[in-house]
Amino acid sequence: MESIGSTRLFLFLYCLSCLSALTIVVLLGVWLVSFRGGFAWQSDIAHEFNWHPLLMTLGLIVLYGNGMVVYRLMRYQRKKKLKLIHASMMILAFIFAVIGLKAVFDSHNLKDPPVPNLYSLHSWVGITAVILFSMQWIFGFTSFLFPGVTQPLRVAYLPIHVYFGVAIFILATAASLMGLLEKAIFSLKDNYSTSSEGILMNCIGMMIVIFGFLTTMLVTKPQWRRQVVPEDELLLGDRLSE
Repeated sequence: MESIGSTRLFLFLYCLSCLSALTIVVLLGVWLVSFRGGFAWQSDIAHEFNWHPLLMTLGLIVLYGNGMVVYRLMRYQRKKKLKLIHASMMILAFIFAVIGLKAVFDSHNLKDPPVPNLYSLHSWVGITAVILFSMQWIFGFTSFLFPGVTQPLRVAYLPIHVYFGVAIFILATAASLMGLLEKAIFSLKDNYSTSSEGILMNCIGMMIVIFGFLTTMLVTKPQWRRQVVPEDELLLGDRLSE
């Protein structure tokens, strides 16, 4: 049985991760509205771009991270319920990512003259994270929610799913930090070292790092794994635990 101290530590770290996630969203809003002019769509491509950092961070950092933690936060709940919550959070994260990619491609393609796409390391790492995330969701849905998949196959695939889940989250975190640095260098140039906007962008990056550290700890500590409940076996025939 899990000790009271371990449970309290988990809840403390989880609250810290939620606070860091909220701080990321607030700081992003302040940056994009106060320094970058707010949001628009194709009628104003310069401000359409601002959806990109917001939605990619909400999708592949905040929602993705919390989607991974849900199995441990509610680890005494029935697994079928957790699977549906987890899958729903991940598909919402995917939708945010698609809209975020649409915004950045529009801001490049509709500009006069157009700006090349996918030439920077940030874009390479970012698009790789999105592709792997999409494959992870498809394989996860097929393996754990699609009826008819055999128990041995689920057991064999689970460690792979867990590993790539954490790896993709780390990759997305790295891409977000690269994107912030790239935007700061392109937009602020020589003023990066002295401007308040540069300091704010660095603070956003550090909060993403903190959220990444906390989330990774929450989903990798063995003592906080989800506990098997009788309903898993009786209703689902599923002995898997994450």
